[in-house]
Amino acid sequence: MRILVVEDEKRLASFIKKGFEEQSYAVDIAGDGKEAEFLAHTNDYDLILLDILLPKQDGWKTCENLRNGGIEIPIIMLTALGEVSSRIRGLDNGADDYITKPFEFDELLARVRAHLRRSHSTMNLVMEVSNLKLDTRTRKVERGSDEVQLTNKEFALLEYLILNKNKIVTRTMITEHVWDIHFDAGSNVIDVIVNYLRKKIEIPGEPKLIHTIRGAGYMLKDE
Repeated sequence: MRILVVEDEKRLASFIKKGFEEQSYAVDIAGDGKEAEFLAHTNDYDLILLDILLPKQDGWKTCENLRNGGIEIPIIMLTALGEVSSRIRGLDNGADDYITKPFEFDELLARVRAHLRRSHSTMNLVMEVSNLKLDTRTRKVERGSDEVQLTNKEFALLEYLILNKNKIVTRTMITEHVWDIHFDAGSNVIDVIVNYLRKKIEIPGEPKLIHTIRGAGYMLKDE
């Protein structure tokens, strides 16, 4: 999952980015409302965290413009403004939720997971393909009775493949949802991570799950 964090407080933005990256999310940062609009229309995000008090263009106007521009992904507003009128204005401008600063990161993480589940019809707390299980809360992965230890990027890639099971997933699609804006799309990192993931989840005698579709990408099949 890839998130756009729109926050001009650099320390807070860095804290949020680090926290979500530790949970296997890819994160981009925008420091003002105009930059947020540009990035949201340039990249394929799964969710946006949007501060209200921003330089150049506030969060209310940014949210309104994103919705008017066809951006339909979940938007959670981050606000130091506790007044009910401020929260209502954000929701009326197209936000799906809000969280008031200061906040507990675990609560923010739970809200993000909840909105991602609503926006992805195949995403559950525990996702299963054949005898492979992935728990989105605990980040625990099991194949049969064996627990599989994955890196953050391997977990993110597997989650994305499961969300798109039985569909061809191109390298471009993987880049847009598993890596942030600084990823070098010309490298062979995706192929390397796929191979690492295969070695960890494939079991002799069990159905092969990750398939290479020559000239197209990859597919995780529910045998």
